[in-house]
Amino acid sequence: MTRPERFEDAPESPLLEVTKLATHFLTPEGRVRAVDGVSFTLERGRTLGVVGESGSGKTVLADSIMGLLPRRGVEQHGSIRFEGREIVGLTPTEMRPYWGAQMAMVFQDPMTSLNPVMRIGRQITESIHEHFSVPREDARESALALLRSVDIPDPERRLLEYPHQLSGGMCQRVMIAVALACGPKLLVADEPTTALDVTAQAQILDLLQAQQRERYMAMILVTHDLGVAATRADEIAVMYAGRVVERAPTRALFADMRMPYTDALLHSIPRLTQPSHTRLEAIRGRPPDPLRILPGCRFAPRCTYARDRCRVEEPPLRPADTPGHEFACWYPINTPASAMSG
Repeated sequence: MTRPERFEDAPESPLLEVTKLATHFLTPEGRVRAVDGVSFTLERGRTLGVVGESGSGKTVLADSIMGLLPRRGVEQHGSIRFEGREIVGLTPTEMRPYWGAQMAMVFQDPMTSLNPVMRIGRQITESIHEHFSVPREDARESALALLRSVDIPDPERRLLEYPHQLSGGMCQRVMIAVALACGPKLLVADEPTTALDVTAQAQILDLLQAQQRERYMAMILVTHDLGVAATRADEIAVMYAGRVVERAPTRALFADMRMPYTDALLHSIPRLTQPSHTRLEAIRGRPPDPLRILPGCRFAPRCTYARDRCRVEEPPLRPADTPGHEFACWYPINTPASAMSG
């Protein structure tokens, strides 16, 4: 198997370039704009956190990048370039060389993502045999090494077990081992800790971060928790109703937050400094119906800062003072104008 590229050998161009990507589902009720004009770049060795509420388009964005969309009832526009090659519109047969060997995905629920009637060892070695011509014993040794790398005890025994014999945390570690089996350059982790308890969540996130750094992979971490992205991502893209409404390097985002929705997500996170039984802050209202997108800013019906312009004119992404920081808001917070209006 090929070794991952070293830092000094990596090309200077971005590994992944997404430009004005739109993924719409055509349903009997109408068009669902799940992803609606998303753009970003991701370099090797970097982590992008994609954050937003359920229904914001995070998972559809991840599936779009991986080429895992249904073949019917979907319209896709824009561009996804992986190592300079356009992959939008490729068939499953054309995408097969990419899956596992170039890009891999860790799904939300390992208990439903792993094959329940296939032993763990075979699930790991399956992709190795798909992409590399290696003897069966070598593939088994690679599987053992992968299980050790994701901190699974007694890996020889685990190779012969089935998913139902493992805990949720162990199954998620197996999912990570499957994803890493062929040394992908891009790892997409879609809510990888949703089904786990708090202790297991931290262990899985630490494991993903360690493997990403060791292998010099690019990683997209999809999460609804802005606090998780704050400690794991180099850059954060905040999504709302299919669009990126704020994007910035992680430190810049928290030092100079501009989008009211980003601020609302931050304040909805419980804080250890708060007294016991403090009422959690919630974002008022509900996300917009993707079948009936209203004019103007999509967050306006729920925003305490909204004015008449927000309800009729959709704000574009525009640069903040910090390089790489963009936001989509007519009346951003943490500015002299917002202080005067507040």
